[in-house]
Amino acid sequence: MTRRREIGGFVPQVLAIPAVLGLALLVLPLAALVFRVEWSTLWHDITAPAAIAALGLSLQTGLIATGLCVILGVPLALAIARMPHRPAAVVRAFVTVPLVLPPMVGGVALLFLFGRSSWLGGVLADVGIRVPFTTTAVVLAQAFVALPFLVLALEASLRTTGVGYEQTAAALGAPRWTILWRVTLPLAAPGLVAGVILCFARAVGEFGATALFAGNAPGVTQTMPLAIYTAFNGAGVTQGSAVALSLLLLVTAVTVLLLVRAWRPGGVR
Repeated sequence: MTRRREIGGFVPQVLAIPAVLGLALLVLPLAALVFRVEWSTLWHDITAPAAIAALGLSLQTGLIATGLCVILGVPLALAIARMPHRPAAVVRAFVTVPLVLPPMVGGVALLFLFGRSSWLGGVLADVGIRVPFTTTAVVLAQAFVALPFLVLALEASLRTTGVGYEQTAAALGAPRWTILWRVTLPLAAPGLVAGVILCFARAVGEFGATALFAGNAPGVTQTMPLAIYTAFNGAGVTQGSAVALSLLLLVTAVTVLLLVRAWRPGGVR
């Protein structure tokens, strides 16, 4: 009895009712999606030409966006983790903005930055580079919304490990790059791997910023979320393919969560 009391704590039992309702609000819509799948035609729906094109583009751009996030996000996370508290809090707040910003607003912001009417877009246009409504725009939109996941996960891991081992390595004569590759990043590996996985999942599932900044051209900018949205509006892939792709995104999300849990210290029991 004592052991059960320790596990359950002292939360009022009546709170189980809203807790169950909250869980139902999260689980039942996903269950409805699974029950809506036509299992007899699932493989055909997933392998339809339009679905394959959307899936392939999502995976391709998602991997490129994740690579871009690693190149930019690892140095940013290192900088934040080693900053004094107040400057780090300010920079971290800016990094967090895309997480709370409506994706549509992010798409508008990217369009205003890279559009022909902006200074940067004008400079790129003068040298023959057009970014909006291209596959490059898909990658940039995905990186914009996914980068915070990598930076925040890695920065938290770096702060947890501290600088003690780095100071020891420096005292023994190790150069900065050796300390980074042999001490800092290996100690922060769980946070880095978790951040990369979450980053990729967020990139593949991005919709709002991509729709506004990159458009919805099949084979060029139509990723899986855009193909699903288009199908339920009566165009593009069939609704069967849309449901199948939705299931695929759901399975991807669950797999990502399991992988992240596995890489957390003590995550696998």
